[in-house]
Amino acid sequence: MSALFDRAAQWTAKQSGHAHTFALAIIVVIVWAVSGPLFGFSDTWQLVINTGTTIVTFLMVFLIQNTQNRDTEALQLKLDELIRVTEQARNRLINLEDLTEEEMDRVKKELTEVARTDRSAEGDGDGVVDLQRRPMDRPTSPTGVLGRPPPVAESIRRGSSAERFYENRWTHRFS
Repeated sequence: MSALFDRAAQWTAKQSGHAHTFALAIIVVIVWAVSGPLFGFSDTWQLVINTGTTIVTFLMVFLIQNTQNRDTEALQLKLDELIRVTEQARNRLINLEDLTEEEMDRVKKELTEVARTDRSAEGDGDGVVDLQRRPMDRPTSPTGVLGRPPPVAESIRRGSSAERFYENRWTHRFS
């Protein structure tokens, strides 16, 4: 049952995002509006569009929620993998979405403090970030360890355009 629902939800979500589906909905509304004089704009005529739109809206809520849950889970898995393979990342942030509200608030407070510390270190204490500093000249962790480029820059061949980008741009990361 679940596999059937997943396939139906994926197909419906994909189809409902197309222009032809929107055009079909517009045509239905136009046909309904044009048919008004034929039915004397009766209560039954109005009930048809109200019932139809209510049913479609009710069903779409479940399909949208299913799609959003699937997309969020896939995104979380991708982020978890990036955290896992990044040398300086905190592995305890994997599965962060499973924490309670209080635990998430504590982690947010801690990360906000780390960001505040990094910002003041980046701007030499004046709160202004120097965008021209090279990654190797900046602290890469909250403990202030200098001289270590971000993992991406370590894997880039010297002189490549991507490395020049990292040399000329500031990329803020939580350690």
